[in-house]
Amino acid sequence: MPPSPRSRPPRPAAGHPRPPKGIGVEPPIEPMLAKLTDALPPEGEYLFEPKWDGFRALVFRGADDVFIQSRDLKPLDRYFPELHALLLERLPGGSVLDGEIVIAGDGGLDFDALQMRLHPAASRIEKLARETPAEFVAFDLLAVRGKSLMAATQAERRDALEKLLADSEPPLHLTPATRDRTVAAEWLEKFEGAGLDGVVAKLADQPYGPGKRAMLKIKHVRTADCVVAGFRWYRDTRDAVGSLLLGLYDEHDVLHHVGVTSSFKVAVRRELVHELAPLRENALEQHPWKDWARANGGGTRMPGAQSRWSAGKDLSWEPLRIERVCEVKYDHLQGDRFRHAAVFVRWRPDKPPRLCRYDQLEVTAPYALEQVLRASSPRRR
Repeated sequence: MPPSPRSRPPRPAAGHPRPPKGIGVEPPIEPMLAKLTDALPPEGEYLFEPKWDGFRALVFRGADDVFIQSRDLKPLDRYFPELHALLLERLPGGSVLDGEIVIAGDGGLDFDALQMRLHPAASRIEKLARETPAEFVAFDLLAVRGKSLMAATQAERRDALEKLLADSEPPLHLTPATRDRTVAAEWLEKFEGAGLDGVVAKLADQPYGPGKRAMLKIKHVRTADCVVAGFRWYRDTRDAVGSLLLGLYDEHDVLHHVGVTSSFKVAVRRELVHELAPLRENALEQHPWKDWARANGGGTRMPGAQSRWSAGKDLSWEPLRIERVCEVKYDHLQGDRFRHAAVFVRWRPDKPPRLCRYDQLEVTAPYALEQVLRASSPRRR
């Protein structure tokens, strides 16, 4: 199985419902975005919310239909038919909500199950909708009963959203929110155990800014020492490295592909070609991923496999002898791999590859997803 893709779904096939009209805010609308920071803002009037790890979605409820839009401005309705029906039933006409589509598993949010829903076969989607139904967590309100709220402040929109969803029941949820930094710090510490992705900070007096990075997202930052077992070329070139393939050993001394690091300037990408050249010589002869296709069938995560996420994309890779170690920053794991691309920190010439193991990683204490959702009622203001 390939490394985790970005959390934006691919373009859906034709045949989706047409966006509703006359609802105060016409689709498509670019969602307001967040910029990453490593700490809660020390001052200022902010509303803090948990950062959900799912598919960002805007919901447009017209007079007699619903349109669910992805972050990339594409329809999502066919992938989540159970949500389409639910939102049509539960929301009043003329409403536009911003939120996150999630799937809850035994251990909290299950992003892998969410990815499985992006399937070309309607029969497969319907089966998964019954077996692993999705839920919608609302965290902003852009219009209500046909009136746009985009010029209203964040605090005013939150008040309107709380009134709209005062009697909401699962699988339609209102995200928790607080103005208390102490509470937000507790959420940042605990909620990751339920599969959440950090905390979001929104200025209380700010209007909704489509496409603008007007919010802050705060995530945990951790480091790990990883084996550099291969690389991919940069785009279509052969004179620059695009990403380094990272590996960690498990308790059986099997090297698993856990992700990539690709945060390099162009000049560094070119330097890496020469720096890694000696490690390419005879690299495949004793490489632990030489037979990755067979090993993948046995559950070992390896690079290079095609999927519906990577159709048409060149995922070929160049093996390297297992001699180099680098330190990377990562936020959290998704199963046994890094959820997002890791950030290169430095080379670790002092550390043998065999010591790059899973047991170095921080283990997050489990936390019940129900307790996260319970924090939204009564209001924490």
